[in-house]
Amino acid sequence: MLKRVLIANRGEIAVRIIRACREMGIETVAVYSEADKNALHTTLADQAICIGPAPSNKSYLNIQAILEAACLSGADSIHPGFGFLSENAKFAKMCEEIGIKFIGPNHKLIELLGNKSKAKETMKNEGVPIVPGSEGLIESKEEAIEIANKIKYPVILKASAGGGGKGIRIAYTEEELSKGYDIVKQEAKISFNDDSLYIEKFIENPRHVEIQILADEHGNCIYLGDRDCSVQRKNQKIMEETPSSIISDKIREKMGETAVKAVKGIGYSNAGTIEFLVDKNKDFYFMEMNTRVQVEHPITEMVTGIDIIKEQIKIASGEELEYKQKDIKIDGHSLEVRINAENPYKNFMPCPGTIKELHLPGGNGIRVDTAIYSGYKIPQNYDSMLAKIIVHGKTREESIAKMKSAISELVIDGIDTNRDFLYQILENKNFQENNYDTSFIKKEFNM
Repeated sequence: MLKRVLIANRGEIAVRIIRACREMGIETVAVYSEADKNALHTTLADQAICIGPAPSNKSYLNIQAILEAACLSGADSIHPGFGFLSENAKFAKMCEEIGIKFIGPNHKLIELLGNKSKAKETMKNEGVPIVPGSEGLIESKEEAIEIANKIKYPVILKASAGGGGKGIRIAYTEEELSKGYDIVKQEAKISFNDDSLYIEKFIENPRHVEIQILADEHGNCIYLGDRDCSVQRKNQKIMEETPSSIISDKIREKMGETAVKAVKGIGYSNAGTIEFLVDKNKDFYFMEMNTRVQVEHPITEMVTGIDIIKEQIKIASGEELEYKQKDIKIDGHSLEVRINAENPYKNFMPCPGTIKELHLPGGNGIRVDTAIYSGYKIPQNYDSMLAKIIVHGKTREESIAKMKSAISELVIDGIDTNRDFLYQILENKNFQENNYDTSFIKKEFNM
């Protein structure tokens, strides 16, 4: 078993990992920027090391500083959490080279699956259904137009190295495609330092359903049900639920078995998520694979009783999975919302500042993952997510009722949050009746 884990992250995910390590008797090392000197994760860890100024490129994205902190602290492993360096193949490779265990897959698979066009080709070879589109990258605007005419509009342009809703443009006509090509290429260069693109048929009004997998280093792999992540704003998730009510148990099983077969085929290990688009005919298509723990992992934990962070650490320690697929039972329904420091009624403008008063909800089946506290000053340098509220009920209806109660109880004074907007979603008739898709917010709310 690993002895001392450095957490190369901040906020609620850093706190989440520290708590899991504590329960396992593993020492923890926190890293922090100058802006996070008083952050909760720095006080909970056994050690805390400053790795640079507030800007993330000088701290949480500074590979050299993080590796130096790992060596200085005597850490034998690094957990990257999500975001920042969690899917950075170079970082994983450097960990491997200096003998520090990277808690995730090996760098070659991160590199392969992080490139969207290569990942698509790989999954196709493993028998996973894919959306019609380009065979690999497109080299010119003319090629994009030629492919679009073949697969028919609407189409979607994607940055090969994209993520977080960036580097994406939908085109319904040749004129829109021509304009979008230049925009996406420029955005991809700025955001990812990689302007390579690919093109796909755009599946209109799909559901975004993902499969959580766990795979050990001995060839064993299981899936832990699905998550429906269709409530999105500009391709960024803000609410998730499990199980998805749009797919049958038969389709869920087929998606899970397809994911497991693909993961085994490429020799993947640790936690991972294969994301699918599900169309109106309930056909599913591979979208991407995330080689890290997901923000929404707690809802899977709520319905399966399996601690995904602990499983990641066990796998990285060389242990075999203690579960077989037949052991995985889905109990009830779980829902998660992301509480962000932003004003939805001012175009979701971020709202850094000081939390003057805080009350977090509680009760049976309610969990809050957060790193905020009363008096905490939210830095302007990082993602606006403050907390995740997760609820568990016997049915979807019970989960929605429980989440409404939890959100009503939440108090965060001193800053703007999206709390009331999330409550509006839960009150929405179409959401309650499970009549929604990835365009739900755009259709239902005039923001």
